[in-house]
Amino acid sequence: MDCFQTVSRLKGSLCQQLILFILWLSSFQDVVTLQTLLDPSHVSSTSELANPPSTGLFEPIEISPAVIPRYPYPGESLPPMYPTFPRTYEPNLTGRCPVNFSALSNIMGKTASDCSLPLAALVGNVICCPQLGSLLHIFQGYYSINSDMLVLRNAVANDCFSDIISILASRGANSTIPTVCTVKSSNLTGGSCPVKDVNTFEKMVNTSKLLEACSTVDPLKECCRPVCQPAIMEAALKISGTQMMLNENKNVIGETTHIDAINDCKGVIYSYLSRKLPPDAANTAFRILSACKVNKVCPLEFNQPLEVIKACRNVAAPSPSCCSSLNTYIAGIQKQMLITNKQAIICATMFGSMLRKAYGQQGCLLRSLPADVVFDNSTGYSFTCDLTDNIAAPWPSSSSMSSLSLCAPEMSLPALPTSETLKNPGCHGCMLEIWVPIFSFFVFSTFLY
Repeated sequence: MDCFQTVSRLKGSLCQQLILFILWLSSFQDVVTLQTLLDPSHVSSTSELANPPSTGLFEPIEISPAVIPRYPYPGESLPPMYPTFPRTYEPNLTGRCPVNFSALSNIMGKTASDCSLPLAALVGNVICCPQLGSLLHIFQGYYSINSDMLVLRNAVANDCFSDIISILASRGANSTIPTVCTVKSSNLTGGSCPVKDVNTFEKMVNTSKLLEACSTVDPLKECCRPVCQPAIMEAALKISGTQMMLNENKNVIGETTHIDAINDCKGVIYSYLSRKLPPDAANTAFRILSACKVNKVCPLEFNQPLEVIKACRNVAAPSPSCCSSLNTYIAGIQKQMLITNKQAIICATMFGSMLRKAYGQQGCLLRSLPADVVFDNSTGYSFTCDLTDNIAAPWPSSSSMSSLSLCAPEMSLPALPTSETLKNPGCHGCMLEIWVPIFSFFVFSTFLY
C-alpha cells in the first residue's frame, strides 16, 4: 500500500512537471514566431503563407523604421515622383452647400489622387486639370438633378466650390489647384449662357442626338473623327443664340462676347449630360474630350534659345559645347511639366521652327540608300528628306503648325515603317516607342550641324 502511494505521488509530480514544460514550450514557440515575422531574412514558404493561424490571439505587428524608404537628401523637399502618402483629415465645410458629397465620393477620390500635392503642377495640364474640370461638370449636373435648373446660383456656387476644394485638399490634393487649373466658382453658374434651365434647353436642343453622340465616346476615334464634339458645338451654337446670328449672316467671328457665351453654354451642356449619364460614364467621356483638346497644343513655354544659337552657330562638325548648350536648354524646358507624346511632337516642331528661324536654314535627314539631286523646271534642284529608308520626313515649318495632323490617313508626319519597308521582323513594336525621340534628336542635330 505504501509503495502504491509512493508511485502515485511520483506520477503526480511528473505530470505537473510535464504540464509546466508544455506551457513553457508553448510560450517559447510564440516568441520564436514573432522573431521570425520580424526577421527580414526569413522567407515564408507557400505552405506557411497558406495555413491559417492556429490560435485566435495575435500580438501587435511591429514595423521597423528601417523598412520605410528614406529620402537621401533630408534638407531638401521630396521630388514629385518619390513615393509619398497623402495626409488626410476632416475638411472644414461651409455648411451652406446643400449636396450629399458622399454620393460623389468615388469621383472626388479620383480627382484628389490626380491632383495630389506633389504632382499637381507637373501633371496639371494633362491629368489634374482635365479631371478637376470633369468633377465640376459632374457636380453641376448632380446638384441640379432634383430641380429644373442646370446651373448654380452665384452665392451657392461660391460655397459649393469652396467645399469641393476643401474636400479635395483633405484627401491629399494640392490646395492651389484652382490657380493651377484656372478655375473658379463661376464655372458652376453658366456664366453668360442665356439658357440655364432644363425645359428651355430640351426645347432648343436635339437631346436624343446629343446623348447618342456623347453617351459612349470612342477614345481612338473621337479626336480624329469626332462625333461628340460636333454635337456639343451644335447645341452650344443654338442655346447661345450664335446660330441664329449666323443664319442671319451677321458677323460674329472674333467677337469676344459670343465666344465667351459659347464656352459658357458648353458648360451647361456638360451639366445636362451629367444629369443623364452615370458618373463614371460621364467622367470617361469628359476626360476623352479634354484629351482631344489638350493634345492640339504645346503647353510648354519656350524662351529664346540664345545660348544654343550662340554655341551652335556656324558649327561645321559636332561640337561638345553646342550639344551641352542644347541639352541644358531642353533639360530646363522639361522641368516645366509632364506632357503627352502627341504634345511632344508639337513642342518639337515649335522648337525646331525657332532654331531654323534663328539660323535661317532648313533641317533634313538624307536617306542611307544611294540618292540623287533632282532638277525640275518649276521647283529647281531638290532631294528627298528621310526619317528611315523610304519614309519621307521633311521638317514641318511654323506655317504648317495649323495643318499639323496626327490622324491617319491625313497624318502630316512620316508614317511608321511597315514590315515590307522595315525589313526587320524582330522589331515590330519598338519603332513606335523610339520614333519621337529619334525624330526630335536627329532633326535638331541636323539643324545645328
